[in-house]
Amino acid sequence: MEMEKRQADLIEQFTQQAEATSDPRALASIISDATCHPSLFAFSEILSVPNISKLDGTQVSSSLDLLHLFAYGTWNDYKSSAGHLPSLLPNQAKKLKQLSVLTLAETNKVLPYDKLMEELDVSNVRELEDFLINECMYSGIVRGKLDQLRRCFEVQFAAGRDIRPEQLNSMIQALSSWLTTSDHMLQSIQEKIKWADTMSEASRKHKKEVEDRVEEVKKTLKADMEIRGGGPEDFMTESGGGSGLGSLMDLEEDRVRPKRYRRRHPIA
Repeated sequence: MEMEKRQADLIEQFTQQAEATSDPRALASIISDATCHPSLFAFSEILSVPNISKLDGTQVSSSLDLLHLFAYGTWNDYKSSAGHLPSLLPNQAKKLKQLSVLTLAETNKVLPYDKLMEELDVSNVRELEDFLINECMYSGIVRGKLDQLRRCFEVQFAAGRDIRPEQLNSMIQALSSWLTTSDHMLQSIQEKIKWADTMSEASRKHKKEVEDRVEEVKKTLKADMEIRGGGPEDFMTESGGGSGLGSLMDLEEDRVRPKRYRRRHPIA
């Protein structure tokens, strides 16, 4: 969050500076300062300032091309068109290599050392790992793990770069697809909630039916005891404790047993 706030503050600072002047030389200087700043990695908002756009066709139009490069390009892009761009200062060269790592991390979460060394013009693994640690991870633009055994950098997080104009359509399609999937998922969740509510209501009804049945059985047993002339005390055992369930079961057994097999109860 702190990094995002710092980015926003810097973008606002350089945008306001660009809006406050129309002098091409001053604007070229603002572009140089912005692309050299160690904490700034987003440039499209500065690029969209009308005064910056007016640099096209002027003597410093190469500064506008440089800003385009920092917004959307990579180190390899610079090498292929270096003859048409201003020479990079050391901080600008480092920044462009940092941005190149972010571009690679957009599409791959495992970056082979050989690929990184080729893209960044690094000659050995030690130099590459120092760059990834000191200039990328410590700056907060990426997080990951250096795997020396597999000779790769495993990306866990990478800051986003400016969106290229040609990426807008694919991004809109991706967001539309995500929205459709989210709608389907939400509908599925709502159906499951409705099903759970229905099952819960059915469970409550079943519980009520069971409770009502238990009460009915209790009333039937009580009425049966009253007809036989017994009372609640007849449910007690001779020892004076416990339940009369055994006696009740004996009575019920006698009631259904054929007459000649009925057990005789001693008369008190």
